[in-house]
Amino acid sequence: MKKIILTIQDISLGGGGERVVVNLANAFSDLGYKTQILSISFQNKKISYKLNEDVELIILDTNNQLSLLVRISKKIPKNIFHIFKIFFKIYTNYKLNRVKKELFSFKWSKNDIIIDNVLQNNYFLPAIKKNKDLNIFKLIHLDYDNFYRHCKYMKDLKYYKSLILLSNKQKHLWEKSNNNIYNIANFIPFTPLKTSNLSQKVVLSAGRMDKGDQKGFLRLIDIWEIIQKDENFKEWKLHIVGDGLLKEEILHKIQAKKLEHSIILLPFNQNIEEEYLKASIYVMTSHFEGFGMVLAESASYTIPSIAFDINTGPSDIIDNKKSGFLIEDGNLQEFANKLKILMRDESLREKFGKNAKEKVQKEFSQEIIMQKWEKLINS
Repeated sequence: MKKIILTIQDISLGGGGERVVVNLANAFSDLGYKTQILSISFQNKKISYKLNEDVELIILDTNNQLSLLVRISKKIPKNIFHIFKIFFKIYTNYKLNRVKKELFSFKWSKNDIIIDNVLQNNYFLPAIKKNKDLNIFKLIHLDYDNFYRHCKYMKDLKYYKSLILLSNKQKHLWEKSNNNIYNIANFIPFTPLKTSNLSQKVVLSAGRMDKGDQKGFLRLIDIWEIIQKDENFKEWKLHIVGDGLLKEEILHKIQAKKLEHSIILLPFNQNIEEEYLKASIYVMTSHFEGFGMVLAESASYTIPSIAFDINTGPSDIIDNKKSGFLIEDGNLQEFANKLKILMRDESLREKFGKNAKEKVQKEFSQEIIMQKWEKLINS
């Protein structure tokens, strides 16, 4: 039986990428594969998602020195950061090279299947060049434009056996780096036994509050300000679930706009089902996504969604005007207009929610997606 090794920068972070890796590890384990997660670092005390007991966790940077440096660097004022920058760069390169050497020295088997989820650093390049028969796949979690912007190692993608895209819409762009491309979306790990009754006056959004505001929470606050100017929606609440470096800035913006009474910030919780069951509408205001796992999850609870129609992600999950609304990216007023339509009309929410659940059950079930993975790794 093949061994599955899933790599990631830090499995202890509570984001969508980490959840995908845990879901995949559990699914491969359930199918009888010996499964490992290889985490470059581990800066938090525990994993945010439930991991099967027979999935082995390997941590390379056990002292978390690299993660600690990154956290420190983000807190240093910009006007003095240049003093720290040289030391940071030298030490970071030293630690990265140590990680590469460790991976290089691993005794990889020809039966090992490595699924690499690390974005910014190509740790595996020396090992790939050493062993041309290494079965290593790159799972891309971002759209092409943002992967290109974040990653300095586009040229190295040609060394991977295959690239796995969550959406097929930009395949022609990725072919410049590697022409062996497969489209395998993320899956919903379970079908909820409960669904939202869609009668509660709660709009939900969730995600990591990273420094760059990938999830677009700052513009979501602007949209909610438009909503709250209408007296018809004063009883509605916006619940935002998440944690991260941007949380303080998000809170300040809410306070500056005097929206504390209607926007509730909630910490990330393993049992996010409670929030789905309270919600009648899900909103995604991301600037970019690879897939949009929370959209699929909310659909499984029969919740209709509204999202900006960015390059990839929402349009793979939402059928416009059938299971939700897709809005031209950046058009905050139109987003607010469509949100008002769903807030007014419970029967429309029920219709969209029913269609949303049917779609994700048909296209994004664990059984269907894992069949694609097994076909790929056994080909």
